[in-house]
Amino acid sequence: DFTYIDDIVEGIVRLLDRPPAPNKDWDRENPDPSTSYAPYKVYNIGNNSPVELMTFIRTLEESLGTRAEIEFKPMQPGDVQATFADIDALQRDVGFRPSTPISEGLRKFADWYVGYYGS
Repeated sequence: DFTYIDDIVEGIVRLLDRPPAPNKDWDRENPDPSTSYAPYKVYNIGNNSPVELMTFIRTLEESLGTRAEIEFKPMQPGDVQATFADIDALQRDVGFRPSTPISEGLRKFADWYVGYYGS
């Protein structure tokens, strides 16, 4: 689940003026894990759309105009077969869903990278 940085920033900006209210009835002896006395809330901000690694690599290659040297390795400890962000709470609370397609996000990233670091 690759997410373009502008989508992450947009999600954070939308959340800034919506701090969660503390649960005044929260009981440390019998805690409800979905609430707290401290006003905080965790949100996933992601594209909610898994992308295969080779699709990511090929798209980045196209964006940079070069070919990657690929060396396949076995799965490493901590690697996962697939993952994506559950953004239900983000959509429910602020009506936001990241939407930048991977092709656009990687093109913008590649343009920035080349402009910043050179070719």
